[in-house]
Amino acid sequence: MDIKLYYQDAYIRNFTATPLKQEQDESGNWYVVLNQTAFYPTGGGQPNDLGTLAGIRVINVEEMAGEIRHYLEGQLDDWGKEVTGAVAWERRFDHMQQHAGQHILSAAFDRLYDYKTIGFHLGAELLTIDLETESLTLQQVQKAEDLANQIILENRPIITKWVTEEELSQFTLRKETKVKEDIRLVIIPDFDDNGCGGTHPKSTGEVGAIKVLDLERQKKKVRVHFVCGNRVIRQLDQKQKVLQELTKLLNAPEKEMERAVLRLLEQSKNLEKNLEQTQEYLLRYEAKNLLAASQDKQKLVCEVFRDRSIQELQKLARIITMEDETARVFFVSQNDSRLQLVCARGQAGTESMKKIIANALPLINGKGGGNDSFAQGGGEALMSGEQMLQQLLEIAG
Repeated sequence: MDIKLYYQDAYIRNFTATPLKQEQDESGNWYVVLNQTAFYPTGGGQPNDLGTLAGIRVINVEEMAGEIRHYLEGQLDDWGKEVTGAVAWERRFDHMQQHAGQHILSAAFDRLYDYKTIGFHLGAELLTIDLETESLTLQQVQKAEDLANQIILENRPIITKWVTEEELSQFTLRKETKVKEDIRLVIIPDFDDNGCGGTHPKSTGEVGAIKVLDLERQKKKVRVHFVCGNRVIRQLDQKQKVLQELTKLLNAPEKEMERAVLRLLEQSKNLEKNLEQTQEYLLRYEAKNLLAASQDKQKLVCEVFRDRSIQELQKLARIITMEDETARVFFVSQNDSRLQLVCARGQAGTESMKKIIANALPLINGKGGGNDSFAQGGGEALMSGEQMLQQLLEIAG
């Protein structure tokens, strides 16, 4: 067997090999180099294979310094003896389906619209390609997806061929190859010729299906999210479960789901609007009561609250100062381990609320700001709300 066994036959799951060396990398992780391997190392946008070597779990495979390193959970025993490797087939075949599907979809966009693929990533759930275009319509996506699935349905062979640089002129390559020797082409007859070192099935039919899930428009490119093969089934199963639960919750059939959700959102907006109006009414009512309880001449409105947001206090203070331009407002709210302060005055006032709160906040290690007529801030509850209010009144004079 050749050291490039993983390139030559993606269907080999088990193999035997002789360990050449066993060492630790700079991080202290143990790895083994073999005289031959069926494990695919990370590269070309495709993740590495997993599996076992001599019964020890393979946790990573990388090609570094001209050698393929198999990182293991533990060290090999009986050094120098032949070992058996086993590739995790479900993961391998999934990668074969996804990588071949990527070739097919990229070729479809290239053939239909001359959109080149400039990036590829194969993730655990989804895979993506980056297309060299600033815009992509849903109609274009559908047409490319349809063409890709037609190629799959035709069950065309997927051929791998090793060629020299001189022989490349015989092929219509979708993009220029990065390597200049030991060039491996993956060919779908009359559809796509592409340089690639990844694992692929023997025919397009084994890809199963391709489904585009989302588009992500980025600067000078569009990222296409999609799935192939068995991942399409898993996506369908996942979405079907969600839809079934929603039909129960919304009491609407699947075809009416969009209308039911839109109706629910509209009801939610109306409820939020009514709630805001009710809260506004209650705040105005509260403001009138606080004004009525204030001292007649000074119109001093001061109060200590529990667990009121600073936004509510701000609204309440503004309503009071709009209602009576001579009013002065000092509010404190104690929320768990914090104090929130609001100081405000009407247009007829002359005190600087910004200065008052600036003198009060250091007492509670607080921060805040505002202007002469309206200021707010907050800090630690180093004293009670009543004590903080007393400090504000003393600073205001």
